[in-house]
This record gives sequence, C-alpha cells and structure tokens, in this order.
Amino acid sequence: MSRLKQLLSFHEEDPNDSFVRFALAAEYVKLRQYDDAVRAFEDLYAHDPAYVGLYYHFGKLLQSLGQVERAGAIYREGIAVATRLTDFHARSELQSALMEMEIEADE
Repeated sequence: MSRLKQLLSFHEEDPNDSFVRFALAAEYVKLRQYDDAVRAFEDLYAHDPAYVGLYYHFGKLLQSLGQVERAGAIYREGIAVATRLTDFHARSELQSALMEMEIEADE
C-alpha cells in the first residue's frame, strides 16, 4: 500500500486527527499534487487553525506556487497563532520565512 493510500485510510478512520491531515497535505506536496495539497492544508486550517505546523509549510507551498500575497498572509497569521500559543520556535521560523520572502520580492 502506498503512503498516500495509508494516509487516506488513516484519515477515513479518524477524520479529526490533525496530524494525519497535515501528513496528507505534506504527502501531496511530495507527490507534486499541488491542488490537492492546497485543499488539504485549507482543510486542516478550517478544522484546526491552532495547528501551528501548518502555517510554515502551507506558506512555503503558496510561495512556490507564486501566491506571494496569500503566503504572506498565512505566515503572518501563523506568527500570531504561534505567539498566542507561546511557541517561540515556530514563531521564529515563520518570521524568518516571511522576511526572506519579502527580501526576495524586493530584489
């Protein structure tokens, strides 16, 4: 059974598991199924906006797809969530990603 099929099976067994939702989105990215990855990240965001890990990876995906404004909004929201959750490591990573993206946009 492929990893994607396993993750889909896990998701069917427990559709409320945020980690499985995140792993599914990451697997779609790995498989270059970007539309499915975006939908999976959006689904995770709608289901569990406090899942701080989604913001960095979702922002990076959007950035790679040329959706820079939306990526910036995701990074900023992630920074706010990480701050609220006192997850300073995640906040730092998101701030760095946002700053790097903004520097690239200015070049």
